[in-house]
Amino acid sequence: MTEPSKEAAPKPASPPQATGAPEPGKGKTPEAVNLGRRRLVLACVWGYLGVNFLMFLRYFFPRTLFEPETQFNIGYPSDFEIGVNQRFLQSHRIWVRKDPGTLFVIHAKCTHLGCTPDWEPMQNIFHCPCHGSEYDIDGINFAGPAPRPMDRCWIAKQADGTILCNKATLFINEPFAGVDQFNDPHAILSI
Repeated sequence: MTEPSKEAAPKPASPPQATGAPEPGKGKTPEAVNLGRRRLVLACVWGYLGVNFLMFLRYFFPRTLFEPETQFNIGYPSDFEIGVNQRFLQSHRIWVRKDPGTLFVIHAKCTHLGCTPDWEPMQNIFHCPCHGSEYDIDGINFAGPAPRPMDRCWIAKQADGTILCNKATLFINEPFAGVDQFNDPHAILSI
């Protein structure tokens, strides 16, 4: 008879070792899952603290507004044609109005709520698109809720012949209060 071979006998399964490594075919161990959760929580906490620290630093650098200068040179009287010139509307929010022999500057701000009216050259009027106020070619209100005419800016002719405009000094015309500054020396320029 032949002896049974030792190789053919099945080996008993060994118990799983508790080394922390996952068993083949199974998910992560509880220690690995907890480590991932800890990392996520710490990343959220440090991110929150980092954002708050940046906001704290931003407090020391206040926001500032850079507005255009209120006093500027608009050029020579010969640079403008008769009527309303819109060259400085975007940069300084003014219109230059020239008549034969006179020149003045209208501050492009509606006296109702401060919107910028549109110049309608076909109708020779300023029309405020917000609430419908209308002004004639000289900036005098005639329709809509605007309580008074648009303001005029201070202007003066310099020694070299150019015109200096200052938006910080405005001349108003308030008919109900009896104030009319439109004929003051620097509200209108004789050319």
